Amino acid sequence: MTIKRRGAAIMSAVAALSMLAVSGCSSGSSSNTNTGSSSSVVVDSSFDLKTADPAREFETTGAIVAHALYESLLTFNGDDVTKPVDGLASYKISDDAKVVTLTMKAGHTFSDGTPVTVDDAVFSLERVQGIKGNPSFLLDGVKVAKVDDHTLTLTSAHANPALPFILPNGALGIVNSKVVKANGGTTDANDKAEAFLNKTSAGSGPYQLESYDVASQVVFTANTKYTGSEKPGHGRVVLRNVAGPTQKLNIQAGDSQVALDLNPDQAKEVQGGDLKTISGASPYMIFLLMNQNQAVNKFTSNQDFMTAVRRGIDYGKIVSLAGTGAVQPGGVIPSLFVGALKSDPSNSFDATAAKASLAKSGYSGEEIPLNFPNDITVQGLELQSIAASVQAQLKTIGINVKLAPQPVATELDAYRGGKESIGLWYWGPDYPDPADYLVFTPGQLVGLRAGWAANASPSITALANKAQAATGNDARQAAYEDLQRAMNKTGPFIPLLQPAKNVVTAGTISSVSLNPVWTIDLAGIK
Repeated sequence: MTIKRRGAAIMSAVAALSMLAVSGCSSGSSSNTNTGSSSSVVVDSSFDLKTADPAREFETTGAIVAHALYESLLTFNGDDVTKPVDGLASYKISDDAKVVTLTMKAGHTFSDGTPVTVDDAVFSLERVQGIKGNPSFLLDGVKVAKVDDHTLTLTSAHANPALPFILPNGALGIVNSKVVKANGGTTDANDKAEAFLNKTSAGSGPYQLESYDVASQVVFTANTKYTGSEKPGHGRVVLRNVAGPTQKLNIQAGDSQVALDLNPDQAKEVQGGDLKTISGASPYMIFLLMNQNQAVNKFTSNQDFMTAVRRGIDYGKIVSLAGTGAVQPGGVIPSLFVGALKSDPSNSFDATAAKASLAKSGYSGEEIPLNFPNDITVQGLELQSIAASVQAQLKTIGINVKLAPQPVATELDAYRGGKESIGLWYWGPDYPDPADYLVFTPGQLVGLRAGWAANASPSITALANKAQAATGNDARQAAYEDLQRAMNKTGPFIPLLQPAKNVVTAGTISSVSLNPVWTIDLAGIK
C-alpha cells in the first residue's frame, strides 16, 4: 500500500509498458483518429477517485482523468519516464538544478478556443500550492514566477533535479485561469472551483468532461479544439468503476474494450481468442522492513540477523507468486526509473550464508512476528501469500516467524508508529524519480517506520545527501546505485518484488498507451 502522503489510498498504478500494438478482428467499437469521431470505447477500472479538480486529485483514477482533460507543461513520451519531454512548454534546468526555465510553446488552446498563456500556467501552479490539497507537496519550496509573456521560472532554494520529472503529473495540469477564476478559483485556501470542475472541465487536453460520478463512471468527449500532435482515437470514452472479477466478465462478453485491473489468475483465464493480455512490471515495490529499535526487537536490529533474513529468502519463488511480468528490483527504486539498480548480490538467496550469519546473531529460535495488512491487494496480489512464503523460507534456515495479519486500518498505526518487528508493505511512486525513495533512508519517513534514526548510519546519510544533490542522469544514476548498494548491505529494508500489472484489451483495439504516472492515456486507445 502506498502509505505516505496519500494516506491510506490504494494506488493502482499501471506498469510502464511500451506503446502496445495488439491486433484482432472481433466485433466492438471501431477506431477512428478524428476528434469528431462518433466511435466510443469503454474502459473498466477499479476506481480510486475523489475529484476531477486537477489541483486536488492525487489518486490513481484521478490521474487518468486529469491527463485526459488537462495538458501539463512537460510530459513523457509513451511509457518512458526516464526523460521528460516538451508539453505545453520546453524547459532548461540550471547547472545547479535550482532553476527550471519554461518557455511556452505557441498554438495550444483550451477547449473554448482561447490560447494557453504563461498567466494560465502561473495561476495553475500557484493554485496547487495555495489550496494545499493532496498534491501540493509536489511544489514544496518552489517559487513560481512569470518572466515575460512567453516564459516562467520555477526556483528552488536547494538543488531540485526531480522537478522536471514532477511537472508531467496530472495534478499540475494547466487550467483556463479566466474560466476557473470566474467560477470561484483562487490561489489560496478560499478556492471554491472544485464543484465547477467536477461538472465542466477547463483544460486543453484531448478530451472534455461530459459527466462525472465519483462512484460509477466518468464520460469524456473529444475536444475539437485540441491542438496536440496525436488526436484522440475515439470521440467518446466511458471510464467505469468495476471490480476485477466483473471486469473479466465484461471484457469476455464484449461489454468493454479495456480492462485495467485483472489479477494474474484472472488474466490467465481470459487468454486466447481475440482478447489480448499485456503483462509487465508495475512501479510498486513490495518490501520487508526489520525494526532497528532494540526496544521493539533485539534481533531484527542485529546486523547478522538482518543479513540472515536477506540471504535466507528465495527471491525467485517470491516473484513467481506475482505471475508473468513481475520482477525482483535490485534496490528500493523500481526498475522503471532513473537510479534503478539492476541486481545486487546482497539480495540473493544463499542458505549456507544465511545460516552462518544467523549463528553469529545470538538468535536461538525465538518467535518473531511478521506484520502486514490482510485486507488489501497490490496489483491483485494478496500480501498473505507473500508473507506465508517468507515464513516458510525463513523456517528452513532456522528463523521462527509468526504471521500477524491485521486489517489495514489497524495495522497502519503500528506501521506508522514504528512498532512492527518485521513488516511487509509496499510503496508506489508519488512521481517517477529516485528522489521519491530517499524516504527510505535514516531519519526519513519510512526509515523512521523501521526505527532507523537520523544518526543511525552516517555513511548512508552521506550517500543519500550526495544522491539528492546530484544533477544529470548519469551522475544521478551512479549516486543512487551507490546508495542502494549500501542500503542493501546494512539497511533494514529488503526489496522483494515489483508485482505484475495486467491489462486486457478487446480485439478491436490496435494500440494502448500506458504509463506509470497516469496509468493509461485515454486518447492513445486506438
